[in-house]
Amino acid sequence: MGRECNKVWRWLVGLAGCLVVSSCLSAATLEEHPEVRVIVDVSGSMRHNDPDQLAAEALELLVTLVPSGARAGIWTFGERVANPLQPGPVNLEWRDRARALAGLLVDYQQYTDIESAIFQAASVEAAAGQPHLVLLTDGMIDLPTWRGSKPAIDSASREALLDELGPRLAEEGVVVHSIAFSDEADLDLVERLAQMTGGLSAPVATPDALLGAFLAIVDRIFPSDRVPVTDQRFLIEPGLRGFTALLFRGEEALELVGPDGRRYSAESPPEGAEWRRESRYDLIQVPDPQPGQWRLEGAPGQDSRITVESPLSLQTSGVPNTFYLGFDVPVEAWLAREGEAVGAEELPAHLRLTAELHDASGAVQSAVVLRQQEERFVGRLPAPALGGNAQFVVRAEGQGFRRQRAQAVNVLPAIAAQHDEAGQQVLLMAEHPALDRDNTRLYGQLQGARLEAEPSAERRWSIALPELDGALSVPLILRGEVTLEGETRELHLPRLMLFPSVATAIDQVDASPALEVTRFHEELSPVREPRATPGSALPEPVERVIRQIQELPQAARERWREWRPALAKPLEEADPHQRWLLGGILLALVVLLLLWRILRRHRAAPREEPHV
Repeated sequence: MGRECNKVWRWLVGLAGCLVVSSCLSAATLEEHPEVRVIVDVSGSMRHNDPDQLAAEALELLVTLVPSGARAGIWTFGERVANPLQPGPVNLEWRDRARALAGLLVDYQQYTDIESAIFQAASVEAAAGQPHLVLLTDGMIDLPTWRGSKPAIDSASREALLDELGPRLAEEGVVVHSIAFSDEADLDLVERLAQMTGGLSAPVATPDALLGAFLAIVDRIFPSDRVPVTDQRFLIEPGLRGFTALLFRGEEALELVGPDGRRYSAESPPEGAEWRRESRYDLIQVPDPQPGQWRLEGAPGQDSRITVESPLSLQTSGVPNTFYLGFDVPVEAWLAREGEAVGAEELPAHLRLTAELHDASGAVQSAVVLRQQEERFVGRLPAPALGGNAQFVVRAEGQGFRRQRAQAVNVLPAIAAQHDEAGQQVLLMAEHPALDRDNTRLYGQLQGARLEAEPSAERRWSIALPELDGALSVPLILRGEVTLEGETRELHLPRLMLFPSVATAIDQVDASPALEVTRFHEELSPVREPRATPGSALPEPVERVIRQIQELPQAARERWREWRPALAKPLEEADPHQRWLLGGILLALVVLLLLWRILRRHRAAPREEPHV
């Protein structure tokens, strides 16, 4: 316990120092001051799932990045809910009160009451702006037995959180961002809670992943302009008020090289700059920077970024926090100066705007070039093909001008599916807000049989399953059709594994090519190779010629063994023209041999069994 207290105490000291530089991180004046409420799980399960106090380290980064003018507060919960740091402006007083949290953050409790924690944190009236709740938990609801019999009380609390409290928070404009530790977390709970309130959700297991999740939440709450970094170089245009570099690193120290070639480090920062070095990242704030191309020396990590403070900013509109598989996304972007849209005649020369969707590895999933309509740029981003956490990026490039905005998004299937083993059915629920029983028809395909989905509510369906062997894991392919704005499109949904915890899958029972899970997932209709029919036989003269051609190589080999001794000496004594003639004959024999092999392969190719 003493070691854990020391860790948290060091975090608090760093937290106090970070607040000194937090005011420099705002890329633009905040017209509204969002209120951030961090809810930290201190239950007993967190002792096991967060032994290295990753929550404290990530919280340090979060508070570091909260810009001046915002409000923040901290809650803790286990069996009981506490609010040791009430919402207030991030200033010296707030920092002093944060120092008193050392003992509370390691005061682990036996149970986990997520519902009460969210309810109490959301019940505080916001002073101004939109409340954003940031939940850090292992995601497992575990209530004390004095409240009732288990697991009924845990299930009831979960249902109340998702069916009552979550929708009410969404109506009131309270956004819940959820971060879950460990593979044992109830990921469905945190994902659904974040999705219904317009927040972000992420499962994390490493310090870098946790810091990245917090950065995504900061980008969502406090959007800021960045300059792209290409080959560890970035362009600073004239007129910028300043830039802030958040650089993740390994063991190697990082340096900045200015446009004039001068090198800067933590020991010798640029004049007037602040350079703060933490265990995993460097935070550098440079006011009134020298214009031109700057360079990074070292190996900055993937989540590193350069944010800028400038009168000219890049703005976007209407981009949701959740994208859906199979649905494209409308995009609108423009440049603004001091909050006012820049007219078409004042835009930078040769301006080009693009929108991209990057997956978790940074690879581009889809992209579109936005077309200009006066001072606005519009387009539709092609539908994402992969689910999970992603990043939506809008980039503007013109003569002497570079800007980009990045926003973390969740990519979900349009329909959520769950196997109800007790009811011997599959339950389907619309995740996309525009889908309902009137415009959506769903069905499944199980071992070659089509199973229709019957509506059970406005946005819910069920598929009755036949008798299945519970000892086998079986894939259920889900498909559907949806009609929106007079256009009918096909829905491609991720397959659902029935009995996924079973060690033996159906494709492991029979290794024959008749069942192949990958092909089963990709294709609805059987794919069959063309078969030969009695009517497709070759004419008899052709068959005779083919047989003769097939016999030529063997005959040639036999004759060569017989004639080789007799031909060896004439070949040596023959003139060049005769040798060319003999070479041509040998070449013709080689061609005939190749033709024979091709015909043999074509005639003897085995027929591939059709896949289910």
